[in-house]
Order: sequence, then structure tokens, then C-alpha cells
Amino acid sequence: MQSHNRVSRRAVLGQVAAGTAGAMMAADLAKGEPAAAAPAKGRIRQSVSKWCYGKMTMDELARHCVRIGYQSIELVGPEDWPTAKKHGLTCAMVPGAGKLTDCLNRRENHDRCEAEFRKNIELAAEAGMPNVICFSGNRNGISDEEGIRNCVDGVKRVVGLAEKMKVNICIEYLNSKVDHKDYQFDNMAFGVAVAKQVGSPRFGILYDIYHAQIMEGDIIRTIRENHQYILHYHTGGNPGRHEIDETQEIYYPAIMRAIVETGYKGFVGQEFVPARDPVKALENAFRICDV
Repeated sequence: MQSHNRVSRRAVLGQVAAGTAGAMMAADLAKGEPAAAAPAKGRIRQSVSKWCYGKMTMDELARHCVRIGYQSIELVGPEDWPTAKKHGLTCAMVPGAGKLTDCLNRRENHDRCEAEFRKNIELAAEAGMPNVICFSGNRNGISDEEGIRNCVDGVKRVVGLAEKMKVNICIEYLNSKVDHKDYQFDNMAFGVAVAKQVGSPRFGILYDIYHAQIMEGDIIRTIRENHQYILHYHTGGNPGRHEIDETQEIYYPAIMRAIVETGYKGFVGQEFVPARDPVKALENAFRICDV
């Protein structure tokens, strides 16, 4: 038999499997049901930011998340935690303290931030939520050196409670070029300095890949060199903070593989605003990050 006429056993089985899968998918679609997804690798625990899907109810979003394979809906308050739990989901990032523009880098905010932290850390611990969020605040003329000192002193007021309650405090890296003018923690050196000086495993960085791409790029090297200070990740396509697919410049599969290689066991939160069908965007983003 000539070589071009040979058909391997593997090829035949592959064609049979593909045909079977196609028939099953067609049957599902004919019944009006979503096609079953391929089994997830599960090396990245994925979460969804609720604010990006404001037109969906919490219950509706939760049902989609469970079907797709997400384990969390985040950036929601205690009023939404029962709905997440009803669907077997957690809330990987919940309110901590302060406003994005007005938080830990100003000493006059520390009393207010401490009270909010204490309340929200205890609520998170009671509900089994792993992380609370906080911010540097805007510069408003404060040098990075002073901002770092102030953030460190503010966090040290409550990090002992976080350790006791086994809840992480995460300070978020945001861009000051496009979305959050004058925000202070807009470079990795700032967040790493705060984390080093606080010196607690219960305090670290929420590394938002979208924001970091705008400010500094060099995402994979930054993750490899600083992963010990990163307690949570966010995604988003650049430019525009839309889908994380081929329409934007960040190649997320390579970034997710780099995160896995660090031994990271926390969550990656999808925090992009869909420009197209939101459910398809959720499905596609999950596949892209499931490396």
C-alpha cells in the first residue's frame, strides 16, 4: 500500500471521536442547551468581577459561572455572598477599606481605614472569603517615599488581625496614565516596597495585568521576580479593557503559564468589560486562561 493511502488507527479514532463530539454538540444545540465544555485543566482558579456584568443579576451570573467552570464572583459585598454560596461559589476579593482615590497613603485616613478594615476582615473571615481589597489613593503631591511609609503604617494597624483571621489584605496596582489619573501605586516598585516593609504573608499585591501593561509592560518578568508579593491577579484586554482574546495586545496564555510556574494557588479574576456577547466572552476568557 502506498504511503499516501495509509490511514493510521489514531487518525481513524480521532475522526470517530470528532464526529461523536460534533453529533453530541448538535444534539445539545437542537435542544436549546449550551454545548458541554471540555474538561478544565484547573491549574488556574478563575473568578469573575461582578461590576463588569452589571446587567446580569448575581443569580444569573452565578449560574453561568458554575456552568463554565469559574469558582468565584468577586468585588461584591456581604449582600451578595449568600447567592454565591448557594451556587457553590466563593467571593475571592471583597471590600476592605478606603476609596480608590483616598486611602492608605494619607495619614489622616488611617483611623477611618482601620475601622473599615476591622469590620470587613471579620466579615470576610466569618463567611470564609479569602481576600479584602485596599488602595494607595491618589498622590496629591505626596512623594512615593512618603506614600510608601504612610501605606506601611496604615496596614500595620490591622495586619495582625488579618493574620489572626486568616484573611489577606491586597493593595491594588492601577494605571495613572489612562483610567486613574494621579493614582500612586502605579509602579511595581511601590507595591513591593510596601509589602516588604509590612513583612506579613497576609499582606500583598493585587497585580492587575491590564493596568501593569499600560504602565510598565514586561509582565512575565515582573511576575517571576515578584510573585512572592502577589496575592491576587486581575485580567483585562489592552487597549480598552475589553475581551482578552486576539483583539488586543496581551498574550494571556503565556502569562497564565508563568503564573502556574510560580506555584501560585490563589485566584485570577477576569476583570474586563465585554464589548460583545458577555456570556461568550466569559466562556472564551475561561478557555484562554485554562492553561
